Amino acid sequence: WYGDHRDLHKEYRRQRQMCIRDRVKETVKKFEDYLIAQGSEIISVEHWGLKKLAYPIQNKQSGFYNLIDFKAANTTVNLFETELKRDERVMRYLNVKLDKYAEAWSVKRRERNTKKV
Repeated sequence: WYGDHRDLHKEYRRQRQMCIRDRVKETVKKFEDYLIAQGSEIISVEHWGLKKLAYPIQNKQSGFYNLIDFKAANTTVNLFETELKRDERVMRYLNVKLDKYAEAWSVKRRERNTKKV
């Protein structure tokens, strides 16, 4: 009896984690589609996975991190930030405008990561 209960619990946890990952991917896809509809160019999308937060946010100790590298007009970025604020599934976000040196580093980092895979 005890062994069956543990196996059931493991299966439940695995199913729940898969469900959460699917919802995270749906959310990221929603924002990708929004950016494309606004005329932005998606350069790359990285799913970094579940990470421990540096400090609790909304009583949560961990969250899923994603990186969307895109080119867009300033007005589009402002509208995109508004969309991020409206979505209750997004705990925090950070948009950064890259200068030419950061862009070059970003390209090198992406190339290095694709070689590892």
